[in-house]
Amino acid sequence: MIQNPFEIYSEEYEKWFEENENTFQSELLAIRQVIPIKKKGIEIGVGSGIFAEQLGIKFGIDPSGKMLDLARKRNLNVVSGFAESLPFPAESFDFAAFITSICFIENPDKAINEAYRILRKDGEIIIAFIDKHSKLGQILNKEKDNSKFYSVASFYCVSEIIKMIESNEFKISEIIQTLTNIDARLIEQPLKGFGKGSFVVIKAKK
Repeated sequence: MIQNPFEIYSEEYEKWFEENENTFQSELLAIRQVIPIKKKGIEIGVGSGIFAEQLGIKFGIDPSGKMLDLARKRNLNVVSGFAESLPFPAESFDFAAFITSICFIENPDKAINEAYRILRKDGEIIIAFIDKHSKLGQILNKEKDNSKFYSVASFYCVSEIIKMIESNEFKISEIIQTLTNIDARLIEQPLKGFGKGSFVVIKAKK
């Protein structure tokens, strides 16, 4: 990953989820549509573990020590490291998830290739992200220089993520979207496909 603002603003990161509960719950609903049940998974860029805890993902990796401290308080099995060089043997996991982390990874193509390596046969990759072409994506991209977190982010559109996934020999199996209304006054039910929602979740099989 690029320089890590999460090391400095870890408490503010956690506070954001409290203040944006409906958005968080909408995102969780979308991810739950594709997360394998009772399988061994890892979140790459696990951060504080706030998503992993809710989704039943027991393992994680992140370069921020302060975020990992928060993840450990959630009883997650986490290690320090980078997505482009995962400290795990080949075929260690049934699925690997990048949840809002792909935009902070310096070389996402290499990270996806590493995810392929650590997945077992028929393992699955899940990438959840803000679509650069969506309403929210355009706002965040425009205002990124003034953001504590997104100033170091590289946003991607759906076609760019799909290209990276497929170029690393994964086969897309499902795409889910949510946050069609970025005001987030209500918790949204997820929709299939993309193009309407700002938050997109792509699942693909090894």
